[in-house]
Amino acid sequence: MKKKVIIIGALGMDFHVFNTVFKDNEEYEVIAFTIAGEQNVGTTDEAERRFPPELAGKLYPGGIPMVSEDRLEDMIKSHNVDEVVFAYSDVSHEEVMHKGSRALAAGANYRLISGKFTQIKANKPVVAVCAVRTGCGKSQVSRAVYRYLQSKGLKVVAIREPMPYGNLVQQNVMRFEKYEDLDKYDCTIEEREEYEPYIHQGLVIYSGVDYEKIIREAEKEADVIIFDGGNNEISFYVTDLLFIVVDPLRPGHEMKYHPGEVNARYADVFVINKMNSAKAEDVKIVEKNLQELNHNAIRVYTNSVVTAEEPMKLKNKKVVVVEDGPTLTHGGMAIGAAYVAAKNAEAKIVDPRKYLVGSMKEVFEEFPQITEIVPAMGY
Repeated sequence: MKKKVIIIGALGMDFHVFNTVFKDNEEYEVIAFTIAGEQNVGTTDEAERRFPPELAGKLYPGGIPMVSEDRLEDMIKSHNVDEVVFAYSDVSHEEVMHKGSRALAAGANYRLISGKFTQIKANKPVVAVCAVRTGCGKSQVSRAVYRYLQSKGLKVVAIREPMPYGNLVQQNVMRFEKYEDLDKYDCTIEEREEYEPYIHQGLVIYSGVDYEKIIREAEKEADVIIFDGGNNEISFYVTDLLFIVVDPLRPGHEMKYHPGEVNARYADVFVINKMNSAKAEDVKIVEKNLQELNHNAIRVYTNSVVTAEEPMKLKNKKVVVVEDGPTLTHGGMAIGAAYVAAKNAEAKIVDPRKYLVGSMKEVFEEFPQITEIVPAMGY
């Protein structure tokens, strides 16, 4: 008898887990994906969505429903679900088990899946840059690694962790080399933020839904693959070298969030970033924790220097600061790069709180650490 499964996710790792573990696997029936509202994606579309049949495989000719996570218990009971699989990132260990308790109390087993079963073996060397939390500075490290490898005469291609918020069939395998490619795939603002820096530097980056197909395309034009992780996801590929970026502005988080701690235990190299902003005592906390988690990994210390184009134009000007949403919300940060740039330029930051309405007002109530900054919400 097939095991009935619900995959709880956030439009990213959940699809990868499905593709690598459950697709075309006749031992399981995936009843639904759930979407986590606290990961911003719940604001995308209130209408019922489906993982399309074109991507779901032969066992799901009608596709697979995608429903809000707050329906988890009802779905478990109404479909007599056997197993709930947790498949998203940047969630505290405590919250992971709150979700587990919900599943167990509703009558389903609760499961986490190791990278041993989800990581794809490439035919070219893979260097991955992942992190212990979202907002650590992965992409800047990824681009630095990319440029270094290029300087050695290697053809390098990057692959980005998924952000598939639009037409999944259209976005199954995406390749970005020119700005026109962003329009071709109808990219959201959040996606553009990730891909544009690569395009600006003349670099090629892939993303999408099916990471088996993506790696096979990327291998055709690369000597080396760089996997640029999202949030604190584990690499989707078996790695030849794994950099894990750590944020000393959030000391202790390297041991408290899933799957960031998994990454710390996997690491070949720790990149302790933002040293120019960190307190010495916080760096010591991070170092102690990393020693406990993985004493074999090499440590590299880096600065993260924020610069603005023509900062003199901002001096004494009233500005609204808009930051990356995940860094401020589930990432737990109170400030980001735009805030630092505005302060450095001596701009006058407009406090947005008295102007808040609707869902943005609710965001500020849910995340009280956010004060003078507007988080980008809803993709």
